[in-house]
Amino acid sequence: MNTVITNLDIISEVAAGREEENDQFGVWLKEKDAEEIDRLVHEINERVSEAVDCTACGNCCNSLMINVTPGETISCAQHLTISTETFKEKYIEESQGGIMIINTIPCHFLTEKRCTIYEHRFTECRDFPHLHKPGFTRRLFSTMMYYGMCPIIFNVVEELKEKLGFKIVTLPTVENK
Repeated sequence: MNTVITNLDIISEVAAGREEENDQFGVWLKEKDAEEIDRLVHEINERVSEAVDCTACGNCCNSLMINVTPGETISCAQHLTISTETFKEKYIEESQGGIMIINTIPCHFLTEKRCTIYEHRFTECRDFPHLHKPGFTRRLFSTMMYYGMCPIIFNVVEELKEKLGFKIVTLPTVENK
């Protein structure tokens, strides 16, 4: 795949038509060597990520539930020149177990497809779509949830299919008589 598709309307439309194919791809992919898949995904991701301007998209900020660490609440509060308590009251929801998430979707800090705290954004935001990490085949479910929303995931998956020679298996139809 040479051309990187970034038009979200096209990506969404193509994704809607490839749900069954992607399900089959996921099953097929789990039978492959996980380390080799990671190597290919990392290679493709590096090239695709360079071609996609995430700050011009911001689609993930419209749909992700973001976990936040205690240190990130302190850092972001300092950046916004408010107390950590005020930051948490205004922007964070905390479980009884202490897990913290941004309390709205889309994210409070998204304005016109741009992150207003970009240099201070949370680790989960920095790491999304997580394609640079090992264990791609173990994260297929969560990755494929964003296939139709993230230009990077979409293009990496499509190029991975191409490089691996994946072909959808169409089962013959059986006529009822």
